[in-house]
Amino acid sequence: MRYRKSHFTRTQNAWAFYDWANSVYSLVIATAVFPIYFESVTPDEISFLGLSLSNTSLYSYSLSASFFIVALMSPLLSGLADHTGNKKGFMMFFCYLGALSCIALAFFSGESSLWLAIVASMMASIGFWGSIVFYNAFLPEIASADQHDALSAKGFSWGYIGGALLLIFNLILIEFPASFGLSNAGLASQVSFATVGIWWLLFAQVTFLYLPSRKGERVSAKGYLWTGYQRLHRVWSMVRKAPHLKWFLFAFFAFSMGVQTVILMASLYGSKQLGLAADKLILTILIIQFVAIAGAYLFAYLSKTLGNIQALMIAVVVWMFVCLSAYAMNPDNPSVLYQFFALGGVVGLVMGGIQSLARSSYSKMIPETVNTASFFSFFDVTEKIAIVSGTLFFGLTVQIYDGDMGRAALVLGVFFLISLLLLSYLRFVVKPHHRFTELSGLRYSYKRNS
Repeated sequence: MRYRKSHFTRTQNAWAFYDWANSVYSLVIATAVFPIYFESVTPDEISFLGLSLSNTSLYSYSLSASFFIVALMSPLLSGLADHTGNKKGFMMFFCYLGALSCIALAFFSGESSLWLAIVASMMASIGFWGSIVFYNAFLPEIASADQHDALSAKGFSWGYIGGALLLIFNLILIEFPASFGLSNAGLASQVSFATVGIWWLLFAQVTFLYLPSRKGERVSAKGYLWTGYQRLHRVWSMVRKAPHLKWFLFAFFAFSMGVQTVILMASLYGSKQLGLAADKLILTILIIQFVAIAGAYLFAYLSKTLGNIQALMIAVVVWMFVCLSAYAMNPDNPSVLYQFFALGGVVGLVMGGIQSLARSSYSKMIPETVNTASFFSFFDVTEKIAIVSGTLFFGLTVQIYDGDMGRAALVLGVFFLISLLLLSYLRFVVKPHHRFTELSGLRYSYKRNS
């Protein structure tokens, strides 16, 4: 079945709308409000599990642990989802786990409830990223290859708009708590965590209403726990035989270490490293969100004119500039706030572009198969291990250099440099696999069997 590029079906729009529903987690909880709140209600040095850690390092390590759990779980779950044909059921489970965990964060008030913060934030992260495994796996099922860039960009842009709208409301809530019958900004922050869970739950119902519920073959009781890992191994065997796909995943791993860690730790960087106020940090993140809408479409256009790999290389170079600029920022400079605003705009421009392009490029590279969840499980496991590595490196660097997050930003820049070298190798050296057609500028699309 062929789809017109200028028109999306109701199912495709419903799929993209899940970005609107879940992006409030990645914006309010993972990026903007919760990290700042966590840093403000906990001491600089925390005793946790017998270890003395900075609150920044503890937060970074808890994120690493949640992504490691997702990386271990997703092969089993996605393989089982492929085998049962029940991607939507698994997606719903993780959606509800994440949303309810966000609501639980509303009861975190300080060091006395630290365990609640760590467990609930980890469960929210697991719920968000677990649902994304199955969400991404729907893309090649509901859209043709020539639509992937545009539909993926549409999802990201809707996510940025939805997340920004709720963040604006939460910013007003935190700045003027008395107007909402709340005693202080801390309590308003706790209420904002609950609004994320409620928003996520409600708007996800639109997606679940229209996504197909396919039931496939049933798995025998014997050995079903290992089905996902066996399929993951088969995916890796196929990846090794497709050099362009293998080197793309290596490059994706390297730049994901940087991109996701920057997104997750940006507000803490502004708060602790540069000493910026919470309202200024949230405003910066809003700037990033709105610029990212344009960025997603800009890089979709660049991929169409220059090719996916070339467009990704441009994005990676800009990310290297971001890391070097963050390292060079001086908190004593009177214009540091405006520098941070400007850098936030640059981040927004490439944040949506690189994520949207990575997802759509991979969807066009994978072979035609009914087991899309297994291929996207491999993609997501790659990303999660990259985030585990990135956040661990970040936390360790902060710990080694006595809280200096500037050195950590410089380390992230090295990851982008490695990714650029890998993409250059892919662009100029690696020949496309015989089952793929090379379009302009290494823009790959799958050559489907007739």
